[in-house]
Amino acid sequence: MKEDLIQKYVRNIPLFNELLDEELQTIVDISQVRTYKARSFVFLQGDSLDRIFFIHSGKVKIQKTDKTGREQIVSVLQAGEMFPHAGFFKKGTFPANAEILELAELIVIPIVDFENVLLQYPRLCITLFKTLEEKIVDLQNRLEEKILHDTYEQIIMLLLRLCKSNGIQIQDKYKITTQFTNRELASMIGTSRETINRTINRLKRKKLIDIDENGFFILTPERLQEEIA
Repeated sequence: MKEDLIQKYVRNIPLFNELLDEELQTIVDISQVRTYKARSFVFLQGDSLDRIFFIHSGKVKIQKTDKTGREQIVSVLQAGEMFPHAGFFKKGTFPANAEILELAELIVIPIVDFENVLLQYPRLCITLFKTLEEKIVDLQNRLEEKILHDTYEQIIMLLLRLCKSNGIQIQDKYKITTQFTNRELASMIGTSRETINRTINRLKRKKLIDIDENGFFILTPERLQEEIA
């Protein structure tokens, strides 16, 4: 029964859903499913990097902390995504903290076993490289935003990015389904909470963003895009 459950979970992960039964079974054989409570940590920055994780349900916040204690939120990951994206091809430490935002079930795979499967099935390796390439492109885009755009535009581009990564489409609008505080939004792009607050209020006055009764952002990407065109 436990193996059937793991197989069901693994098959729902985009990285694995096109594998043949034989290939999928090799992943199932090295996988475990673990449940994590909200506000618990999967790992801390600097811990020995010996596992990778795939999210079956729940949300995970990836954040880095510098020597002064300042935090930067790298991303908020949802069902189907993997983490970490860096460092697991070499021996080292986890590059960031991974905090559970809501009750989560994760597929856990030892890195040594995962690397052996990649060597055995090159097709899976190619699929993994495509996933990592998407992350590299995203980081390049963020760097470009920082260099070429002012803070107002960076905040708009952050909201547009969150539509894709943490939102659902409702007709011509998007609802960001993860609630972020102004402090958390500020930490994503290296600005202040006050700047985020002023910009959100400005966008609300211009009717470019709304907040529903549950506190979720509602916005129309096309109209926001016009602000940075």
